[in-house]
Amino acid sequence: MTSKPVATEAGAGAQAAVRRERAVRAAVEQGLIGADQPVVGLLDVAGIRAAAAELWAAFDEIVAPGTPVLHAFAVKAASLVPVLRLLADEGIGCEVASPGELALARAAGVRAEHIVLDAPAKTTAELREAIELGIAVNADNPQELARLDALVRPRNGPGAALPPGPLGLRVNPQVGGGSIGALSTATATSKFGVALLDPGAREWVVNAFTKRPWLTRLHAHVGSQGCPLELMAAGVRAAYELAEEINRAVGRQQIDTLDIGGGLPVNFGSDEITPGYRDYARLLLDTVPGLFDGRYGLVTEFGRSLLAKSGTVLARVEYAKSAGGRPIAITHAGAQLATRTVFAPESWPLRVTAYDWEGVAKPTGPDGPVAQDVAGPCCFAGDLVAVDRPLPELKAGDLVALLDTGAYYFSNHFAYNSLPRPGIYGFSVTGGGSGSRKGQVRFAPVRSPQSLDEIVAESGGEHMGALSGL
Repeated sequence: MTSKPVATEAGAGAQAAVRRERAVRAAVEQGLIGADQPVVGLLDVAGIRAAAAELWAAFDEIVAPGTPVLHAFAVKAASLVPVLRLLADEGIGCEVASPGELALARAAGVRAEHIVLDAPAKTTAELREAIELGIAVNADNPQELARLDALVRPRNGPGAALPPGPLGLRVNPQVGGGSIGALSTATATSKFGVALLDPGAREWVVNAFTKRPWLTRLHAHVGSQGCPLELMAAGVRAAYELAEEINRAVGRQQIDTLDIGGGLPVNFGSDEITPGYRDYARLLLDTVPGLFDGRYGLVTEFGRSLLAKSGTVLARVEYAKSAGGRPIAITHAGAQLATRTVFAPESWPLRVTAYDWEGVAKPTGPDGPVAQDVAGPCCFAGDLVAVDRPLPELKAGDLVALLDTGAYYFSNHFAYNSLPRPGIYGFSVTGGGSGSRKGQVRFAPVRSPQSLDEIVAESGGEHMGALSGL
């Protein structure tokens, strides 16, 4: 892959906020949201492109010239074919963790050599398909490596070629967890990879590579949101040191590529983009300088950080009421979209902004903001995306925006109450200058709103009488 130029204009977060304001107004004017379509997802195409360019630039600055680098997007963060295609156009491949995600990457036209399969529970059929397609595979554990043995060895008889795609092993450096336990993948008891500090594990890993000349990659992924950069860098250093040990043991550079995972945390508190890819890349250079001297190819697997800041969920306030003296805005965006926020609000707080029915930002009244709850449409009491949040007073017909929702919120739908998946639209803004609130907003469909017929179909509608006949 080749790197893309990165924009150097200052204030990327502020410019993105201006584009978002324009897009909200245009979504109302163009009928993407209203009484009949009360919730919609908006994706800032310029923001996504800028994030991809920033990623490329950050690592281009530190890797030796000619070093093979693959930045693979973690598809679980936004499993939407047009998004994968857009990222592919920016030189970003795909990291997939299921047959469905692989199918999406292929549907987006991502080339096999730009796909990495990391699923923790791969079947033999999935492994065989990946090998036949030439997709990179990281085995998760000794049993999976034994399955690869059975698939690879028949290919490697006298005169036979090595597998068409690179094969590696995932290890858990067990360097610890971050503030969100469920997203910390390098704890002592994490389910992912071979636990390096367990008795005999490191020796087993070295021996496993010694016996398998076709095993050429080492993979480690420390965590995601809530993990400090220093912890992530410590995990990368542990993987690098293990790769050096293995290569010394076999007497040649058998491991030629290190897959360092992704997991850059996102700032959900403001429009500021922090930490940045350059912050992480420079820390890696200080912590593991040998990784970037040209001897090792590099794979990254960033997800949330590429998409989160470019997404907005826009929802109509259907009713405004009160209970116990607290105002409550009943909206159409709740646990079905903001699942993590509703069930783990301390870990996943979201910013909420208010607009009137025309999509114009609501000013705070003369008495200041009003503390109120912002509730979703799900039929359980805890379906709240914000509690006692100071906002301009919301009224029926107003709009609320859930910010920084470009990753996980759009494509990881929770089908509670059989609520339909909303339509998602990418947008671009042209004209008006970088700080102007004028300009043309163009939308393109990413995913059509789910119809009621589609809900019935995926809920077994064609088998309506099946149980009655038993």
